[in-house]
This record gives sequence, C-alpha cells and structure tokens, in this order.
Amino acid sequence: MKRILLTTTSFQDTPGAHHKMLEETGWEIVTARGPLPEEEVLELVGDIDGFICGDDAITRKVLEKARPRLKVLSKYGIGVDKIDVEAATDLGIPVCYTPGVNHTTVAEHCFALLLALVKNLVTEVDITRAGKWKRLIGHEIMGQTIGIVGLGRIGKEVAVRARAFGLEIQAYDIYWDEAFAREHNITRCGSVEDLFATSDIISLHTNLSEETRGMINLKSLSKMKDGVIIINCARGELVETDAMVHALKMGKVGGYGTDVLDEEPPRPDHPLLKAENCLVTPHIGSRTYESVVRQASAAVTNLVRVLNGEAPVAQVNKVPVPKPE
Repeated sequence: MKRILLTTTSFQDTPGAHHKMLEETGWEIVTARGPLPEEEVLELVGDIDGFICGDDAITRKVLEKARPRLKVLSKYGIGVDKIDVEAATDLGIPVCYTPGVNHTTVAEHCFALLLALVKNLVTEVDITRAGKWKRLIGHEIMGQTIGIVGLGRIGKEVAVRARAFGLEIQAYDIYWDEAFAREHNITRCGSVEDLFATSDIISLHTNLSEETRGMINLKSLSKMKDGVIIINCARGELVETDAMVHALKMGKVGGYGTDVLDEEPPRPDHPLLKAENCLVTPHIGSRTYESVVRQASAAVTNLVRVLNGEAPVAQVNKVPVPKPE
C-alpha cells in the first residue's frame, strides 16, 4: 500500500471534498503538523511514496533520504522556495504545485491589512474593548498611488480591487501583460526602484529568489516616500526585519501590514510582533474555506495523477512522471 505524508495544517483542519478525495485512494495517510524544520522532515521520510507539503524544509538531505521510494512532492500552494527544486530534479522527483487557486483570497487579505492600518482599526478596537472612547484620525486611500511588485495572478487581483477603491495603479514585473495593464490603466514602472520612489502604498507579490531576498532594506527604504504603507502577503524574507523595525520607529514607514515573516512561527521576541504601526497575521492570507478546498483538491489531484503515472495539472520542474509500480 502506498503511504502519503501530509503536513499542511489548513488542509487537515478545514472540512471539504479534499478529504474524501484523499480517502478514496485507499492509501495510508501519515499526518504531521507543519511547517516542519529539516530535522523533523528527515524523521518522517524514507518510507513514503508521496508528500503533500506546505512550507516544510525539503532540502537535498531530505530528498536523498526519501529516495528511492518517494515519487512525488505535491506542494499545497504556489511558493516552492522551501523546496530544493534543483535537488528534486537531480533525483528525478516531480515537484507539483497549485497555481490559480488562492489569488482571490490573498488579494482580499491585502486590503484587509491595508484598511486596518490606515483606519487604525486594531488600535481602535483595543481602545473600545478597554472601555474607553478615543477616536483617532485615519486616512483615505482613494487617489493615492499603489505600487504592485509582481503582476502575476495575485498582483492582478490586487490591481482590480485597487481600481475599485479609486487608487492610481503602477506596477513592476519582468513579464508584463500589456493587455491587462491597458485594460486596468496600470502604469508600468521601468524598475522596482522607480516604483519604490513614487508609491504611497507598496504591495509585494513577487516570488522569493536570491535577487528579491531582502529587497526591502535600509537603502531601498531611504528612497521611498515618507509615511509609505507597505503590505506583504508574499514572503517574509523579502523584507529585512531590522530595517523595517527601524523605518517604522523613525516614521519613514507609516505602516507595515504583513501576513508573512522571515521566521515562521516567530520566536516570542520577534521585533516585528510589537513594532509600532505594524500588523502581523499568521500566514492566513489563503486560509478561507473556499480557497483551502480549491488548493487542497488541486494538491490531491496532482499527487494522485503522478502516482498513477499520469501528468499532473501543474509541475514546477521538468522531470518525467515515473511509471506506476
């Protein structure tokens, strides 16, 4: 019997059709509560055929131990920066993912963070819960310029909502969809530096790579407008934590709303948890019942197809699907 390792907590905790899909395979399901560090993943691999993973540390060492039995990594989500894709390719392991399933809910979460910041929402709720009645003055976003870094599926959904809020939209992406930009009146920035310098609000939607890691740092922050609002529903490592804490303290950044951190879960004394004008949510941007079911169902579909010797719906690396044993 095939054995499947499942570590994604939102998959496990959310009811829906994806559970029945997995149960109907008749395979043995081994569960753990991720995201897991390398040492914990190492303890679980070696006798599993498939792995539905989240943001677990899947290193070359993990993959080498998992072979030859492991036949597929089915990522629940779209970010594969925690997976050593090069190692998986070298070892002939297909890496699947689930594009196009969470862009709506992540875009909505961006605006939840943005509006909460400019309206002092969390502070005001805390004040009234304490039995006080102190009314702070917030800001409107209509007429301001939002700069979207990465105009992929999620970035495009943010742009559509930004237009509805009356924002001026500009964006930067190496792969530019001219038809979409024209339809939604989006200005193309010549560089990410130009976008940083001219945006009132910056929303990050780029993947994590060696080029983008730490793109929000002391140097880039110094070129931004005073009081800029920054939203991060991409990856925590895009932002240098110490630089952001300093910019918030000095008022250079008027607010930082993030669903991701460079350390997840964070240590209790992580500096962003108590930074002024900073809202941190625990990586829940795609955690809606609707999105989880779509995402989980896609991950199961990819898993089942590969283990049955069929091509998955979406695959990151160019590795032939192994023939079923």
